[in-house]
Parts: sequence; structure tokens; C-alpha cells
Amino acid sequence: MLDRLLEMSPTLGGDTLLLLPVLILLELVLSADNAIALAAIAQGLQTEALQKKALNLGLLVAFIMRVSLILAASWVLKYWQFEVAGALYLLWLVYQHFMSGTGEDGEAGGPKFSSLWQAVPTIALTDIAFSLDSVTTAIALSKDVLIVLLGGTIGIIALRFMAGLFIKWLEIYVHLEDAGFITVAFVGIRLLVRVINPDWVPPEWVMVTLIFSLFAWGFSKKVGEATTPVTIPDLSGAITDEDNEDKTVEPLVTAGDEKQPEKI
Repeated sequence: MLDRLLEMSPTLGGDTLLLLPVLILLELVLSADNAIALAAIAQGLQTEALQKKALNLGLLVAFIMRVSLILAASWVLKYWQFEVAGALYLLWLVYQHFMSGTGEDGEAGGPKFSSLWQAVPTIALTDIAFSLDSVTTAIALSKDVLIVLLGGTIGIIALRFMAGLFIKWLEIYVHLEDAGFITVAFVGIRLLVRVINPDWVPPEWVMVTLIFSLFAWGFSKKVGEATTPVTIPDLSGAITDEDNEDKTVEPLVTAGDEKQPEKI
């Protein structure tokens, strides 16, 4: 889908400006799996302030790396090893998510960071691994580097806002994180398939449909939605002090004790 738009608008003119809303929408849809992976990584930091700083700095570094990748794409396209490395990194993230389980405190498994500067490189590398597919495809189809740079800029801005939203949504929806990492796995597999045989790569509309389907499942259940609270009645006030005043409770006779006869 994106390749068709680039072929329709090989130069930055009025037709390209008319296509910008479509490009933005495509970036939002195709960046959803990337955004949820970045949100899950940022959650490895303890405070919300550190999570926001990690996203800001990590995506700033990622933007610089994207620009470098675009400018060097003609060289990068000669070496299939870059795509294999990116695919293996994404699949490693998926393996780490599903196999790490939950911690002793009940929190979801995944990367945990003791400082901001441990999370920033991970966020930047994750974004560049995702962009290997889209950037190299775009630069191969469009000779206008400015258009590709514009698409990369839109993608980074969209990622920042989407990742911030997903950090909040991950705490609300049960299946959302799993749905996101399943799509990450498909992106990694797609990169490997393209290295083996580009003709086997499915079209973009298949990927978009898959993302929509998985995220529909991801948003299908909220945390605590299936649990029904059980109310236990409080019986501590069933016997009041007034009842105790009207009734005389005779002490029980313990075993082995004899009841003394009443005196007349």
C-alpha cells in the first residue's frame, strides 16, 4: 500500500501534499506494534517520569539512526545481514516477553532497568529494527529522499504519542501486550521471509488486516472484568449491648466441675 503511494508521487509536489493524511494514517496503523513494544520496554522503569524521559530520549536517538539509515540505504540494501539481524532482535524480544513469565511480586515479565540510560539504547535499537522493513522498502521505490525523511519524521512523532497511550492501556487491557508482541513476531518473520525470497512477502493490506484483528482481541477484555466481587455480611453488630442487658447468660460448667446446690 505504501509502495503504491510512493510510486504515484515520485516528487514532492501538490499530489504528495494531498497524500500526506493517508501517509499519516498508514504510519499510525503500521507503527502500532512498534509502539506497544516500546511501551512495554519503557515499563521496565519504575516511575512514570522516567518512562517519559526514556521514550523521549530513545526516540530522539532512533530518529537520528533512521535518518542515517535512509541516507545509507543504498549501501544497506546490499547486505541482507542487516535485515536478518533486525529480524532476530525482534524475535528475541518476543521470546523474552512470552518466556520470562511473571515475577515474584506478580508483575509481568520483561526487561527491567535500574537506570534511564539502560532503557534508552534498547528503545532506539527496537525502533531501528522495525524501520529496517519500511525504510529500505520506501527508499528502494522512491528516489526522493525528502519524501522518505518526511515519512520517517511522521513515524517518530506518531510513535511517541502512541507509546505514551499504550503505557496507560497496558494497565487496563488484559490481552493488549500479548497482541502487540504477536504482531512483533510477524514483523520479524516477514523480514526473514524477505531475505529468503522477496516474492513470498505478503502485501501490506494483509499486514494491516492482521494488526487490526490482533488489536481487536487485545482490547476485548479489561483488567478485573471477569471477576465478580463477593460481599461477606458483617455479623459483628448482630448482638447489641441492649440485648445483653435484657438477657443473663449463665456461665458454662466446665468438665470435672460440679454445680453447687442453691442455698434456701
